[in-house]
Amino acid sequence: MIGIGRMGAGMSRRLLRGGHRVVAYDRDPHAPDVVVHDGGAAAASLAELVKELAPPRTVWLMVPAGDPTESTVRAVGELLQPGDVIVDGGNSNFHDARRRGQALEVKGVRFLDCGTSGGIWGVRDGFCLMIGGSDEAFAQVEPAFATLAPEGGYAHVGPVGAGHYVKMVHNGIEYALLQGYAEGFEIMHASDYDLDLYQISELWRHGSVVRSWLLDLAAAAYRRDPELSALTGWVEDSGEGRWTVQEALDKDVPAPVINLSLIMRLRSRQPDSYGAKVIAALRNEFGGHPIHPANTRTQK
Repeated sequence: MIGIGRMGAGMSRRLLRGGHRVVAYDRDPHAPDVVVHDGGAAAASLAELVKELAPPRTVWLMVPAGDPTESTVRAVGELLQPGDVIVDGGNSNFHDARRRGQALEVKGVRFLDCGTSGGIWGVRDGFCLMIGGSDEAFAQVEPAFATLAPEGGYAHVGPVGAGHYVKMVHNGIEYALLQGYAEGFEIMHASDYDLDLYQISELWRHGSVVRSWLLDLAAAAYRRDPELSALTGWVEDSGEGRWTVQEALDKDVPAPVINLSLIMRLRSRQPDSYGAKVIAALRNEFGGHPIHPANTRTQK
């Protein structure tokens, strides 16, 4: 396992509990300590990690998309032998997965792109795995997939690239679901009624058509912090929402909800939107609509 962050550590722990041998490597030399504590081994370098594994090897990457994954796949690929498998379990672009798979195939090294969902709860409940690659590579790693996933929670969805493609769309849908909940709870927060949002989130978890695991998590968040006062509204995106929107445009598929959900994430990072200022100024100019002077706006 290369990359012992929250996901890599949790997946290593679940694999060890399932009877697999895990050798861990991370650029932070202390990160693999958690794997060693759970019964695994640590390697001080990529070369040492490969040496510690018996052929045919499976090397699983849980590192950030982009250059970190690119450089790691290239470095590990140079160390492996024909018949070995690299699994990219991060949030890589499916175009990159195809290219990496083709480059490794020339060397006889197999490549699987594995979209991974489940977050920090995966170590307890299992990870949902969406896997792209050859039948042979999938069969070689399937015992690990079966250990990591809950029953019915992993699938070979197609050739190289398909796993990250399905995960990309999965995350695009996630954007839309999160935005729907966010808007609904904000409307209730702004209501003239003194609504208990924790109570309502718990209510909707029982029998409502909008119940889901995300709503379970909303209830847990409101239980800990009823006003969500311990955080700000700054929302990251891992890139997959952008890629989903681009794919929708490339395929002439209308996806307005996912598109707007991505835009709202970008808006969350602006403490005071310049574009909104332009709109306010123009409305004041053409219609005399009131403006709110700077530094006087408050949030409920």
